[in-house]
Amino acid sequence: MLLRSLRGLVEAGVEVLLVVPEPGPLLERVAAQGVEHRVLPFPVLRKALLSPRGLAGLVLGAPAEHRRLRAVLREQRPDVVYVNTLTLPHWLAAARAQGVPAVCHVRELESASPRAVTRTLTAPLLAAGTVVANSRATAAFLAAQHRRLAARTRVVLNGFDFPPAPEGPRRAAPGARRRVVVVGRLSPRKGQDVAVRALAALVGEGHDVELELVGSVFRGYEWYEDSLRALAAELGVADRLLLPGFREDVWPHLLDADVVAVPSRLEPFGSVAVEAMAACRPVVVSGVGGLPEIAEDGAGVVVPPEDPAALAAALGGLLADRAGADELARRGCRSARARFTLDRYRAELLDVLAAAARTRGA
Repeated sequence: MLLRSLRGLVEAGVEVLLVVPEPGPLLERVAAQGVEHRVLPFPVLRKALLSPRGLAGLVLGAPAEHRRLRAVLREQRPDVVYVNTLTLPHWLAAARAQGVPAVCHVRELESASPRAVTRTLTAPLLAAGTVVANSRATAAFLAAQHRRLAARTRVVLNGFDFPPAPEGPRRAAPGARRRVVVVGRLSPRKGQDVAVRALAALVGEGHDVELELVGSVFRGYEWYEDSLRALAAELGVADRLLLPGFREDVWPHLLDADVVAVPSRLEPFGSVAVEAMAACRPVVVSGVGGLPEIAEDGAGVVVPPEDPAALAAALGGLLADRAGADELARRGCRSARARFTLDRYRAELLDVLAAAARTRGA
């Protein structure tokens, strides 16, 4: 979403300086869009810091970091500081101390963490004049941590530059094995193990179906991919589990799906659900985070999280009822392409930033 945001700002005539903590492949794409950028090391809230001890260390080092960042703000004299993630808290404090309006775009929903951790993690948002949340669920999570955040939070749903819509739902060849696709980082949060158990239930009910898990693991989580393979072998469906790894372009995989499942245990928004709907594929999502918002008004099927039987029942119903699945796919496609446009997203974000800039010196 950062690249989409930057391009929208540049096209609107906004002068942008992107500051990142370390070099990486992102900078090449940023430069191609004509965005000025600078590498300036500063702390990022990695997962390893999401503990009382880790957060305490971050707080102790804050004064020195704030002085460095304030020096950058004095040099640049920005109208507004836009922080693209909750994991860069020092910029919010530095901007407030320097008298520069700050907007933080929150795309994280750490509801599974201890409350002491989530309250500390979200406390820096109190230094932001405006908070942008990527879903109503994220906004509600923030307000539950600090009630004062409710009045300053605005929901801006993600926007997408979709490929052209396919002519209609997938038409598998007669007698061909049906396919359920799950796209996302292989992680316990994404619930691929729930999908494997649902696959076994479907096969046990007589469905000729396979499961494709598109994605790879973060370093250190190789054990999870191994556990998925072991679980499939244990349940007798190893020959029906496809693991193609990471794919930069997931659109072809969505088009190859009879049904797309998003069985997440935790999901602030749910981009894959939107993209699958835009690809005119029926979607089944777990009822967590922002996923029910995407599937509302009958655009998708919502099932309880961590419930393989419920997921299997929903998938099986769609596999058995092609007419019903086709109607769900068309309804989801219309919803996704109407609600999650890139133009709408950029206009709403620009409106938030312009309103924040007008408060400078007020």
